Amino acid sequence: MPLKVTVTDYGVGNLYSITRSLERCGAEVEVVSDMSKVLDAECIVFPGVGAFDRTMEKLLPYRDGIRSRLEAGVPALGICIGTQILFEGSDEGSRPGLGFYRGRVVRMQGKVLPHMGWNSVETDDPILEGTPDRMFYFVHSYCGEPSEPVCIGTTEYEGARFGSLFRKGNVYGTQFHPEKSSVTGMRALKNFIDFAEAQR
Repeated sequence: MPLKVTVTDYGVGNLYSITRSLERCGAEVEVVSDMSKVLDAECIVFPGVGAFDRTMEKLLPYRDGIRSRLEAGVPALGICIGTQILFEGSDEGSRPGLGFYRGRVVRMQGKVLPHMGWNSVETDDPILEGTPDRMFYFVHSYCGEPSEPVCIGTTEYEGARFGSLFRKGNVYGTQFHPEKSSVTGMRALKNFIDFAEAQR
């Protein structure tokens, strides 16, 4: 029986790319706009489109319940803004995040923002095992600054390094977009699905 992945629809972006990519990796995908359904999910994907406050708007009523599920070991993947909402808060908005990763999201210091295009991720984590390279697609002006050791991969931009891959328990967060990163991104997503299936 395929892994059932619940993709959260914040109402702020097109979810076609991530849904199709997960299905190609062998997952059964359900896109939900009713965030109460996240509380019963077997595996959760927080997709990467939107601004911090707007994204949290629909999640806030279920914030404590979702965090409890993540703390209980439910596998999850955050992508871009979906990673940033895993932190406690963001300079981009005033609403609280889910607070699963301790720390805050801050505005990047680069002269050219957003950071947009292909860049490499340095990590030894098995989530990128077997990828043909470590090049992924980015588009963001903010990045997570954790206050606990959850950063497992970094990327260099304009001479400075920022966290681009995070993990705590069974919850991964990517600042990059694997669903927009060609063969390399598909392999990373397949590795995540395999990882999530192993937690059953």
